[in-house]
Amino acid sequence: MNSPTYPQGHALLIGVANYQRVSSLPASILHDAQDVAATLTSPAYCGYDPGNVVTLLDGQATRVAIMAGLAELAIRACVDDTVCVFFSGHGAVIGSPGDEDSVLVTVDTDLSDIQGTSISSEEFGKALSRIKAKRVLVFIDACHAGGAAVSKSLSDGKGHMFKSGYSQNTFIKLAAGSGRALMASCRVDEVSTVFHGARNSVFTSALLAGLRGAADKAGSGFIRLFDLFNYVAEEVPKQIPDNQHPIFKADNLEVNFAIALSLGGKKGAVLGDLAEVGGLVPTQDLWAALESALSDLYPFGPRDQEIWSRAGGDLSRLEFQSTGQAAWHSALRKLRQGGGGRSITFATLISTALEDFATHPTLMALRAC
Repeated sequence: MNSPTYPQGHALLIGVANYQRVSSLPASILHDAQDVAATLTSPAYCGYDPGNVVTLLDGQATRVAIMAGLAELAIRACVDDTVCVFFSGHGAVIGSPGDEDSVLVTVDTDLSDIQGTSISSEEFGKALSRIKAKRVLVFIDACHAGGAAVSKSLSDGKGHMFKSGYSQNTFIKLAAGSGRALMASCRVDEVSTVFHGARNSVFTSALLAGLRGAADKAGSGFIRLFDLFNYVAEEVPKQIPDNQHPIFKADNLEVNFAIALSLGGKKGAVLGDLAEVGGLVPTQDLWAALESALSDLYPFGPRDQEIWSRAGGDLSRLEFQSTGQAAWHSALRKLRQGGGGRSITFATLISTALEDFATHPTLMALRAC
């Protein structure tokens, strides 16, 4: 039975390459949206219900259709759901220097009436604010450049011209609101690279790899927000050194929330593969794996079920944190630096947790390392 394994996931994927009145983009832009949709709905990867994922490509991605897709998300997604909105295509900067804003350029945008035929940051932001889900993530892959042909402006050949891309003000607006975050392909003064003949842009290639399990370095069985961005932010500069840096914006966000399943929810898969090569696991990955596992098993932090004290630690040496995950991050950082109590160690903490969860795959793999 192929029932969805992450039914709380919802997504709207938009890709526009062949514009009606604006210069075209490489076919990889369409592949970007298609491949993200396929990865999200794959039971081997993210596990979204295909019925919860809508893809709008080229002629489907009109201003009216995109706004309708966002409105439909607001109706369909519930408070405890996760929503992803992905856009790959043109953006245009409007306004005066020092007070610049941006618009999302839809397939039917007319540059002679750009404000009336595109989607402004205010409209986009208001549409996102109507979505009830506590976890909303927006991906923007825009300001594309292929090979040496770098275009920093949009033109219709009729004298109407705008700077390509998105402004910092727009990124801030789209990330505003509790539980909302934005991930963009590059800084406002950079371009989003597309290599000649490549199926995907550099940014989306890294994003796809992260969603397909590479971002779940701890083997938790979930792709989480901060882990995904950290992975993408590390991978893109490897391909484009010094010239492309993904950005992340969040207004009121403390929790490293889950976006999707990792490898269909298979816990311990990544860490287990590393452990099999003779324990050659980077130290930072071991600590990250432990933090992820303990945050899942003891969501209220080191005080949960007295795990810290039972492992030989001293709770009075830990700093108060507003969330369980923040408490674990702070406590493990202190432990790694030699604090947290005279008797507690990496090993005693794992052994004590295994007393409560004897068959937990990540804890077992960490003990083996």
